[in-house]
Amino acid sequence: MITAAMLQLVHEAGEAVLILVDGLTERDFRRSRLTRAEARRQLLVVARTLASLPAAAQERLSEIDFDGWRYVGSALLEDGPGADDAAWFAAESLLPATLGWLKVHRQETPQLFEFRV
Repeated sequence: MITAAMLQLVHEAGEAVLILVDGLTERDFRRSRLTRAEARRQLLVVARTLASLPAAAQERLSEIDFDGWRYVGSALLEDGPGADDAAWFAAESLLPATLGWLKVHRQETPQLFEFRV
């Protein structure tokens, strides 16, 4: 159950980021202080949640780039252009791939995503 809740959080935070950056160029993203700050906040939620997944869940979701998310999570804690670079990379590349793999796994192993009482 905890894994399902965590994966739901990853999905929701990820979708929020995709909405925030939809239609933006990298230049627009870097110029928009509010959008950039909120995208970074949501991406940090994704990174921290994925890092906290139980080892068994991480093994089942082996296609997800957990190392990449650890790097992004660390980079987002810094101020400056490095954090912005990490946020843009995550929003444009790492996040869509992660959400795509979650969709595949939801179809193949739905029990991982089920909330049980």
